[in-house]
Amino acid sequence: MRHPLRVRWAEIDAQGIVFNGHYLTWFDIGITEYWRAIGLPYPEGIAGTGGDLFAVRSVINYHASARFDELLDICVRAARLGNSSMAFEMAIFRGDERLVSGEMIYVNADPESRTSRALPERLRNAIEAWEAGGSTQAIR
Repeated sequence: MRHPLRVRWAEIDAQGIVFNGHYLTWFDIGITEYWRAIGLPYPEGIAGTGGDLFAVRSVINYHASARFDELLDICVRAARLGNSSMAFEMAIFRGDERLVSGEMIYVNADPESRTSRALPERLRNAIEAWEAGGSTQAIR
């Protein structure tokens, strides 16, 4: 899944580049758009599966810097589906240049107790169907 984003002035630091913490926010935007793209917009669509999702790990690798007013693409794809967890590969590109890459891991949990539980079949099926769709979901 690919989602465009334009760098705003408020995201630039004293060095004239995007402050590093904003990339994690952009990953969050990416995963939100991923849920929308597969037909389970957060939070309603995910709640409709009977669970909730919690981020338990995030890794970011910085390759190059973005600057004010550049048009970027946030790219997301499901890399692994476990019993209760999901790993997503994420990257941010400026054209064909990869600026940032990373991984986010989410765990499905009971909304009340916040204890992990198996991925709902509806969620698993939606992700698998989307990812089987071909190159439009590829993360370059």
